[in-house]
Amino acid sequence: MFNVGPYKLRNSLFLAPMVGVSDAPFREICSQQGAGLTVGEMLPANSELWKRERNRLKQVKPIIESPHVIQIAGSEPEMMAEAARLNVELGADAIDINMGCPAKKVLKKAAGSALLKDEKLVAEILKAVVASVSVPVTLKIRTGWSPDTRNGVTIAKIAEQAGIQLLTVHGRTRACRFMGNVEYDTIAEIKQSVSIPIIANGDIDSPAKAKAVLNHTGVDGIMIGRAAQGRPWLFNEIEHYLKTGTVLPPPPLAVQARIIESHLNKLYAFYGDYKGILFARKHVAEYVADLPEAKAFRAQFNQFEDPRNQLEALQEYFAILEGTIGALAA
Repeated sequence: MFNVGPYKLRNSLFLAPMVGVSDAPFREICSQQGAGLTVGEMLPANSELWKRERNRLKQVKPIIESPHVIQIAGSEPEMMAEAARLNVELGADAIDINMGCPAKKVLKKAAGSALLKDEKLVAEILKAVVASVSVPVTLKIRTGWSPDTRNGVTIAKIAEQAGIQLLTVHGRTRACRFMGNVEYDTIAEIKQSVSIPIIANGDIDSPAKAKAVLNHTGVDGIMIGRAAQGRPWLFNEIEHYLKTGTVLPPPPLAVQARIIESHLNKLYAFYGDYKGILFARKHVAEYVADLPEAKAFRAQFNQFEDPRNQLEALQEYFAILEGTIGALAA
């Protein structure tokens, strides 16, 4: 059991707020597969942009037992505070502030990880947002703007003083983006510098890696991003391993097929058939990436423009896989 403010979570295994991935359907699937908390896709603080469908959909509350966390990004304290307040009115149970995104279009607006260069502005934004809402406010950062200006410890202390209730650290600087080794030593240093819960993020892709990161850094939990794509049951596997020390095998193919089918149906219902089909293609490519004859199946699957055809193709593919693998096992 893990708490964020008044909320009791199943565990401290979090889904990262990946743009274009961590929508309501995927958050629901990951919650069902063991994630203790899922954070919504990054939403711009400028409420004028919420009229766009893609931003409006980011605010839709998924059907989950855990808190509905909206992540906002911006560089103006007043606008960030107003965005937080409005999202709470719309049903957000907690607000996460993005100071970790390395994308150029976000940095151009001096938001995301660009804020790490201005510690005074960081403090102003955090204090304004915390003061504007009664729900927990959390923060996601990187270890700094660049290896030469690494200031994660300082930012963590500013966050704690501002009233941030939980801090997630992606263990790379903005300059490193997603390349190079994750700075688990830096995350450990940040953990030791403050008393608020710290969540480690970066290259955690297996139960053994999750346990190693927890042991090495002493953090309170972990956040998983890219490794959960196509493998949402990774949360269950990690939870099982941390509790028992034994490896939980991947779900049988028939169970995987049911999870994927459930995900696709959620996508069709959420986006409508046309966009749902496009999102289904993206997610299915991740689900089958390591399965036999995946390339041929994807080529076939991506031709379909009707949800029924996609679902039938998926069912047929897994039925063939089960038959083939079953025959080999016999």
